Amino acid sequence: MKGGKIAPALCNILGILILASVILTCVPIVVPRMIGYDVYNIISGSMEPSIPVGSLIYVEAAVPADIQEGEVIAYHGRGSTIAHRVVQNRLVEGEFVTKGDANPEEDLNAIPYTSLVGRVKYHIPWIGSFLAIYTSAVGRLYVICFAACGAMFNMLAGRLRSRARERRREEEGNQKAEEKQEEEGNRQAAERRKEEGNRQTAEKQEEEGNRQTAERREESE
Repeated sequence: MKGGKIAPALCNILGILILASVILTCVPIVVPRMIGYDVYNIISGSMEPSIPVGSLIYVEAAVPADIQEGEVIAYHGRGSTIAHRVVQNRLVEGEFVTKGDANPEEDLNAIPYTSLVGRVKYHIPWIGSFLAIYTSAVGRLYVICFAACGAMFNMLAGRLRSRARERRREEEGNQKAEEKQEEEGNRQAAERRKEEGNRQTAEKQEEEGNRQTAERREESE
């Protein structure tokens, strides 16, 4: 009985842990996007030590004219999205002068307002490299397989519980049948004892009647 309870519980716990790990892995990417942030993974060291390689940055939309010097912005450049610090916001020219914290000099080309993605609001160190695995094609396949394994463990736990309930019902049914048979046996035994008692009483009464009859005969003679 204990094994029938432990196995489903272990499968259920394992399934929940797997599904929870998948959900928690997706939360840093999915939830911020739902509330309006763009999410990027830092793959270069140009912003170290402020933003280490492998960090996940959260970018909110911003009006170019509102960007202040010293803020970190994300912008489209050189075929990718880059995060650098604003050295100067040239309102008249409609462009930013930027620089990576780890770079000795300012970026060679100014960044036009049209290339702005937004202001870097937050960042989480190191987690970007980990999540980059899950956002790749192979990584997504792993996530799907991992989630499927968690669901299968939960389904297996349900199946094991169902089988355990069936066994308990069968055992209870057998126990009730045995109890009913025992009750029936006790009833029949009680009836036999009653019949035996009635028979013995009848025999005694018959013997007593015969004795009295014999005595009356003797008295009449």
